Amino acid sequence: MSNKIYLSSPHMGGTEQKYVQEAFETNWIAPLGPNVTGFESDLESYLSEGKNVAALSSGTAAIHLALILLGVSHGDEVICQTFTFSASANPIVYQGATPVFVDSEPETWNMCPNHLEATIKDRIKKGKKPKAIIAVHLYGMPCKIEAITRVAQKYEIPVVEDSAEALGSTYNGQKCGTFGTIGILSFNGNKIITTSGGGALVAHTPKLKEKAVFLATQARDEAPHYQHSNIGYNYRLSNVCAGIGRGQMEVLDKHVALRRDMHQFYKELFANREGVTVFEEPSATYFSNHWLSCIVIDPAITGFNPQDIVSALAKDNIESRPLWKPMHLQPVFKEAPYYGGTIAENLFKTGLCLPSGSNLSMSEKNRINKALEYFS
Repeated sequence: MSNKIYLSSPHMGGTEQKYVQEAFETNWIAPLGPNVTGFESDLESYLSEGKNVAALSSGTAAIHLALILLGVSHGDEVICQTFTFSASANPIVYQGATPVFVDSEPETWNMCPNHLEATIKDRIKKGKKPKAIIAVHLYGMPCKIEAITRVAQKYEIPVVEDSAEALGSTYNGQKCGTFGTIGILSFNGNKIITTSGGGALVAHTPKLKEKAVFLATQARDEAPHYQHSNIGYNYRLSNVCAGIGRGQMEVLDKHVALRRDMHQFYKELFANREGVTVFEEPSATYFSNHWLSCIVIDPAITGFNPQDIVSALAKDNIESRPLWKPMHLQPVFKEAPYYGGTIAENLFKTGLCLPSGSNLSMSEKNRINKALEYFS
């Protein structure tokens, strides 16, 4: 059998090993050191807008710390996009709070601003004003972040901007991850760049970053002995992994361009197939890194469904997967409140993620093209 083509595999640029080797040579193996500082500085320069970045062990850790910094605690409610990965919602439960899920709009597949406002009004009416809003840029596609933040500001609710999949994406020329009260990034092994596992919290002030780092390093007070006045966490990124990140930052723009090339590959492949729609930006205001290229299928028109494509690709050892199953349909969140219609549910039923790696060779693209020949 041919080598497996993964949905989104790590793609090294070549200089990562230099930074890692420096960490070993200087014995900076702990979760602090010059690579951590340098990686944070690289991210801050890339994001611009005067942001302050704390490098952490995962994007999930970043969301958890964001909720802590925003004062979310037991009994609170946090609004979250339903069409997302569970890591967006799980930290709400870590804090003993209740997630309130909101449906998507059809253009970007992200949180619908209209449903968001209706949700806030109803929760306030029920005596439960939400403590925070988690908005996601799904698959690298910027959400309607300006409309979402307008609603949030109207009701004075902070926004956690989950940009785990959207490093390199922009809305109206501004980098995703810089709009919210706190931004979130992820460098998991399948992301646009990787530190093997890792994430970051994007803060507007140095003080907020310092508080995040304090909590991420077990919240140790200034004292000659180990003293703790707050509950802390082991959430800091290691200097070794940060070294990988420094090398990856050097090829970030190249990786974005290659992912966008893969998106164009699928646009051309399905250009003449009625009933198959390739997910793309609704206007020039949106610039997606196209972390994953996605399609939606209308079986009534095509005569085939997403599972037919999954099976055909799998025969040649090519990975694909359905779109995210909405959180309000997950067994673990079955009791959580939900607001909206069936946009997210229908996307889950009809959509598919296709191989999108920035390191796919021409021969691998040809294999994908051949496997999809019947469907295109």
